[in-house]
Amino acid sequence: MTDKHDEKRIKDDYEYSRDTYYDLIEKGRESLNLMIEVARESEHPRAFEVLSNMMKGISDVNDKLMDLNKKRKDMDKKEEKLIGSTTNNLFVGTTADLQKLLQDDEQVIDVTNENNE
Repeated sequence: MTDKHDEKRIKDDYEYSRDTYYDLIEKGRESLNLMIEVARESEHPRAFEVLSNMMKGISDVNDKLMDLNKKRKDMDKKEEKLIGSTTNNLFVGTTADLQKLLQDDEQVIDVTNENNE
């Protein structure tokens, strides 16, 4: 139950962060267009400096959005690796047979050769 709750929380956080980045980028674009007009009309150096800083800010948010997506993708890959296949060996016999097998130093079971044949 905790794992499913954690997965849902992580997914919700990811979606919230992603939506926030999209919102910041869109508002930044709108503000950038307005600032272009202000800089063009005023021809003041400070207006162009502000415009330059706005472009860098929008670019930084884009980078953060891409990093967020990469982190999410990496998390999914880690989960896939954890889920991977597991090979279990099962001993069928009595406890006496198991003790005899464990005490027998000469008998070695090589599982790797069975898979390669």
